[in-house]
Amino acid sequence: MKERKLSKRRLTAMHTSRTQVDRVLDPNDGNVTIEVLRRAAAILGRKVQVEPV
Repeated sequence: MKERKLSKRRLTAMHTSRTQVDRVLDPNDGNVTIEVLRRAAAILGRKVQVEPV
């Protein structure tokens, strides 16, 4: 986010609450859906890949 100069406000463009954005950014909070992670990654120009182990 720092490299791309993105703020939390820009991440709210993923049509979710500020609370959910805080959860996505908190590495200690595991209560985030894959769909929310996918939308956040898309805003950052990334993709989420989930593989069974």
